[in-house]
Amino acid sequence: MPGPRHLPPWVRRLAATGIARAWTWVTDVGGVGPGDPRARRFGRFGEGSLLCFPPGAIYNERYIHIGSHSIIGPYVTLSAGMAPGQEMVSDPVVSIGDRTMIGRGSHIVGHFSIEIGDDIQTGPYVYVTDQNHVYEDPETPVGRQWPREEPVSIGSGSWLGTGVVVLPGAKVGRNAVIGAGSVVTGEIPDHSVAVGSPARVVKRYRPGRGWEAVPGS
Repeated sequence: MPGPRHLPPWVRRLAATGIARAWTWVTDVGGVGPGDPRARRFGRFGEGSLLCFPPGAIYNERYIHIGSHSIIGPYVTLSAGMAPGQEMVSDPVVSIGDRTMIGRGSHIVGHFSIEIGDDIQTGPYVYVTDQNHVYEDPETPVGRQWPREEPVSIGSGSWLGTGVVVLPGAKVGRNAVIGAGSVVTGEIPDHSVAVGSPARVVKRYRPGRGWEAVPGS
């Protein structure tokens, strides 16, 4: 059989059209909406929400709550715990609010409590987790030491740029902006802009004065 480069142009055009139409059909049928039986596996799956195809790793859905009119992009991982079938100590473990959009290829990896509010948008490849390894024992490999969980929350109306990492114990306020590639380890106040690793506030909104740069940022 001749390789793609050796096919006649009309064959290539016909094949490309067929593949594009087939992929469109697969992504449409493969998406999960509220009426899909797969949506019943979740603790909550709100009206008008969509889990796009193809998904990333998704397991222990009963501990994951998704609000209404939210979109979870393709290749997004949503997980509760370390393995399918694990009994969790909290419910929900991962909570996503209404009208929130999680960007392509992102990872929301919960073990105790991740709260993502309403009207949030993230860029692609954002990573949010409430668990991290510890290294107190210098003689034991880090990967064998029992990890530690700290709750994570992201306030409603916020925007997380491409490649943002949100680590255990982080608290992002309402209507905050986290610049692309930033690593959030602590608290980011409401109505602020934070960038860097670790993320630091560089702008804040002052009522009656507007957005102002933070001195020393």
